[in-house]
Amino acid sequence: VLIGDECLIRFSGVELGSACTVVIRGATQQVIDEAERSLHDALCVLAATVKEPKVVFGGGASEMLMAEAVSRVAARTAGKEAAATEAFAVALRRLPAAVADNAGYDSADLIARLRAHHAQGELTMGLDMQNGRVGDMKKLGVTESYVVKRQVLVSAAEAAEMILRVDNILKSAPRRRGPDRRPC
Repeated sequence: VLIGDECLIRFSGVELGSACTVVIRGATQQVIDEAERSLHDALCVLAATVKEPKVVFGGGASEMLMAEAVSRVAARTAGKEAAATEAFAVALRRLPAAVADNAGYDSADLIARLRAHHAQGELTMGLDMQNGRVGDMKKLGVTESYVVKRQVLVSAAEAAEMILRVDNILKSAPRRRGPDRRPC
């Protein structure tokens, strides 16, 4: 199946409850390994969605909603916690910006438009990366697994907390290098 410039594979014709075999081929072992990891990840997301069918709107719509909620909490918070809370909101807004950047679009323009839509109460609006614009994720049918989204945010928050808890960094002396045996 061709969607935009992307060539995607669509699986069909497998009866419910039956198994199938997927043959992966590639030019190198690294290409095969990457394809296998991608297929495994996709199947894990599918399994998580089947177990817990809750979904959220994709395209950055849910991140923008969360960022706005966190910003409201930051506005009511005093002291250094307010700055940290607002930084978390900024980080949430960076997620859809990174998606737009990776797709080759002007993320600053798209995120500004997306924020404007959300400010007007159009909360299902997100980034339509097929057309490089802001679109209604509900109408486009762009959703993400709630379980996967929640786990991504929990893992990111835990990683940030671990970094913030670092009290000291020990630096060792630079490693001595031997003579260069491969001169140009």
